[in-house]
Amino acid sequence: MHTIVPLAANARGLRVGIVTSRYHEGITGRLRDGALDAFRAAEGDESDLVLVDAPGSFELVALAHALTSRADIDAVVCLGCVLTGETTHDQYICQAVAAGLAEITARNGKPIAFGVLTCQSIEQARARAGGEKGNKGEEAMNAAIIAAQAVGRVQKLPPGRPA
Repeated sequence: MHTIVPLAANARGLRVGIVTSRYHEGITGRLRDGALDAFRAAEGDESDLVLVDAPGSFELVALAHALTSRADIDAVVCLGCVLTGETTHDQYICQAVAAGLAEITARNGKPIAFGVLTCQSIEQARARAGGEKGNKGEEAMNAAIIAAQAVGRVQKLPPGRPA
């Protein structure tokens, strides 16, 4: 039997990209701070972080693709904030970003953590960016680290029996 999923985040030796939308920067900056804190708490070396700014959440997909295409990147954390407005624009953005990041993950085999807040109000976003609901940037980083550890373990498994 092989245990694959680690129980705790350990970022030692991992190189992680963080792509942060600049739209709603007061929120996304707090998400990035949470992700940075989580990386440090998981014993990651800050020189192993690649920080990239995106104009908005839609552009997270292209930048995550560019990062996961690099051999030296183990995982990517995408951080953004999309608020419901007067139109359905937010729904199109959120669906496109979620589907795009999932496709890149499946194609490249590298974890991309979805740290994009999809809230009804700025108050809800603040609560999830270091407020009473925690920091979703921290949660996304921990998910990315644990998933990258698991992928590394799967890749190192000895070959099984032939079919």
